[in-house]
Amino acid sequence: MAQFFSTHPSRADNFSESVIREMTRLSLKHNAINLAQGFPDFPCPAKLKTAACKAVNEDYNQYAITWGAQDLREALSARVKQFNRMTFDQQTEITVTCGSTEAMIASMLAIIQPGDEVIVPEPFYENYGPDAQISGAVPRYVQIADDYSIDEEAWKSAFTKKTRAIILNTPNNRLCPMIG
Repeated sequence: MAQFFSTHPSRADNFSESVIREMTRLSLKHNAINLAQGFPDFPCPAKLKTAACKAVNEDYNQYAITWGAQDLREALSARVKQFNRMTFDQQTEITVTCGSTEAMIASMLAIIQPGDEVIVPEPFYENYGPDAQISGAVPRYVQIADDYSIDEEAWKSAFTKKTRAIILNTPNNRLCPMIG
């Protein structure tokens, strides 16, 4: 029988559990409002329920191709052209992922080589630092000031000949007021 678990250290051994999971557990324990995770407090729209049931009843149950269903990519291409006046080829320039977390790690794994550096503005979504590390990069953190100003010298010093990527996140976590 094949051994499925390695005795070698994992690249993810140094990462702690998601702060979102911890906050969800604490909010449940203390009967608090969970601001860490998106739990809707409203029912799913009837139109969406009907469409989902129709799709199941019509055996529309095939996984999409890994870069996203053709009709969805076509619709995204048309929408971006209409609203942003940008043209992208839905065959080669649009990929649909299972959320931004998958999109980020897939992008990092595609462009980063071991030893590259990635500029990560702080504060940041908790996966950005680990994504950089798992992809083989060294994260270079640059603090965003409380007043949203940019310390130009701090940014300049973060860049080196090894800089391969910059993570730009908008709205940044700094723009979201802290509760507590």
